[in-house]
Amino acid sequence: MNGDTFQVLVDRHYAALYRFGLSLSGKPDAASDLVQQTFYLWAEKGHQLRDASKAKGWLFTTLYREYLATYRRNVKFPHIEIDETTGELPVIAPEVLRDLDGATVVGALAGVDEVYRAPLTLFYIDDLPYKEIADVLGVPIGTVMSRLSRGKEQLRRLLLESKSRSPEKVLEFPSTKGAAK
Repeated sequence: MNGDTFQVLVDRHYAALYRFGLSLSGKPDAASDLVQQTFYLWAEKGHQLRDASKAKGWLFTTLYREYLATYRRNVKFPHIEIDETTGELPVIAPEVLRDLDGATVVGALAGVDEVYRAPLTLFYIDDLPYKEIADVLGVPIGTVMSRLSRGKEQLRRLLLESKSRSPEKVLEFPSTKGAAK
């Protein structure tokens, strides 16, 4: 599609697409982003449309699909201000951070039983949700949660032994309860 035809399409449908995007998102910035993404996709794929009279429908359908994708992404990964989560963050004493380093944890992790090491690694290092860990390991989600709990305790004991620390100086793992990502 040449530049003149694209500009005519933008001029003809921009306002209606923006209103539609605004009605879906409720936010002017989000509506603008949706319209921009829709026209970007038209520039990339619009030439594949065989019947040019269906361009308006294609644009509205594309905008709606982009909205749904954005909505799903925002539900799955909500934007949360750090100030709102301050109470949920673990309290870590400065001496723990000074004494505990990645090599120590990885070394201790190597000493954890294999049955617990794999779920711990997949959850904390690879950041996989329970369901994906269960799929990778071929076990039920309940087994994953159980192994994570037991593995954390075993890792905690190994860290205590390796550094001869008192329990209050060991970094507590964030809770995985209700975090079935």
